[in-house]
Amino acid sequence: QVQLVESGGGLVQAGASLRLSCAASGQTFGRYAMAWFRQAPGKERELVATMSWTGTNTYYGDSVKGRFFISRDNAKNTVTVYLQMNSLKSEDTAVYYCAANLGAGNWGVIKSESQVDYWGQGTQVTVSS
Repeated sequence: QVQLVESGGGLVQAGASLRLSCAASGQTFGRYAMAWFRQAPGKERELVATMSWTGTNTYYGDSVKGRFFISRDNAKNTVTVYLQMNSLKSEDTAVYYCAANLGAGNWGVIKSESQVDYWGQGTQVTVSS
């Protein structure tokens, strides 16, 4: 079992920056990919960004490329993944979810919800225009 706990959400104005954090604990052995998804009201959940265990491979959704950046810290007992969000827009308003895939190996990433083994509870990000 892996527990994912997000933090860092909140209300900001358009153009501001925000950093989300996700702490993974529990089954800390193995090499797993991490990702951020988001779901806006009335819309389907979409992939925002993903990173492999080694950090070598990343992938971003088209709407956030160049503005959002994913990073991770693979500490001994707790893996933490971050999402730095810059130049926020009102359309970035959503609940942001952290996700993990335990079978990705060193270089695999998460490209779809079907690849997710564990989800966080979500954190709300609201961008006012």
